[in-house]
Amino acid sequence: MFWALKTLLRVLPSCIFVMCVTFVGATQAGPRIKDLVEFEGVRGNDLVGYGLVVGLNGSGDGIRNSPFTEEALSNLLERLGVNVQGEQFRPKNVAAVIVTATLGSFARLGSRIDVTVSAIGDAKNLIGGTLIMTPLNAADGEIYAVAQGPILAGGIAAEGDGAATQIGVPTSGTIPGGARIEREVPFVLDDLSRIRLALRDPDFTTAVRIEEAINSALGSDVASMSDSGTVTLDPNAARVRPARLIARVENLEVTPSQKARVVVDQRSGTIVLGSDVKISRVAVSQGNLTIRVNEAPIASQPNPFADGETLALPRTGIEIDEEAENRLALVDENVTLADLVDGLNALGIGPRDMIDILKAIKTAGALHAELIVQ
Repeated sequence: MFWALKTLLRVLPSCIFVMCVTFVGATQAGPRIKDLVEFEGVRGNDLVGYGLVVGLNGSGDGIRNSPFTEEALSNLLERLGVNVQGEQFRPKNVAAVIVTATLGSFARLGSRIDVTVSAIGDAKNLIGGTLIMTPLNAADGEIYAVAQGPILAGGIAAEGDGAATQIGVPTSGTIPGGARIEREVPFVLDDLSRIRLALRDPDFTTAVRIEEAINSALGSDVASMSDSGTVTLDPNAARVRPARLIARVENLEVTPSQKARVVVDQRSGTIVLGSDVKISRVAVSQGNLTIRVNEAPIASQPNPFADGETLALPRTGIEIDEEAENRLALVDENVTLADLVDGLNALGIGPRDMIDILKAIKTAGALHAELIVQ
């Protein structure tokens, strides 16, 4: 038993070392091609429809404020054989909704897709409601799916005479697998003689790396770069069907090359700097002139038993703070991102002041990156 324990202690450090090396290697791997490009034809199609939700607990549309709900409900009942012409009905458990969904790349007849249901009238919430059979149309006007089923609404709202509160959005919900496919998109992948890969962020260097990675992995000139945003695949050169070629290509790892960018969100004070951002030699000084004016009037009263009245005499105090402790910082040429952040933080600069400094450095021509202000 003791000998086995000593053997385990000798082997354990080497096992831990191997595990650490494997973990570090995995973290250094680049993104896959499927995360960088869109394959031609392999995309979804948007669907939309207009329908009714019933079964609401008095939180539906007000018929007077939403006449389209009454009209749609009348048409639905007439199709079901119920004549409501000339009748006065004011249901409070019905709401008009817009139903949206995405038809998958190769969705087949009978398969199901998720749908999102959103109220368009003055319904308070859709909790507990059921969507009635709703056709979903694509951009060509054809019906590709039909949606129906109980709605899952995650929000909640409550109100009283003096206060109201709301968590989430109770007027919107989802139906998992709530639509059944009734028509397929007429697209055959095997008919493609060329497959185009569209880069999500066009870049010539990234496109070249994708081309080289594919040709190196498949051992032939299968891929060719057309421009900064397109790489074309030749299934005939690979001698495989297009579907198998995409399966071989999409998991190849490629390190993308991006422009140096500085993204600034002025509303929240968020700053995101890319690792390739470079700064030329520049001097930075940050300071404000603060003037504080305080009004502290005093009361002037007459002597006892003397004729007179009480007056308020103004008294003003003025303070000027020039922040003399602020210093001029010198930023060396071609500093890294870490050096830039450390230098600005050393001046005690907050995010919003840093935004103004970055704008000034860009205007001076010392910031060698694309500055995006949102």
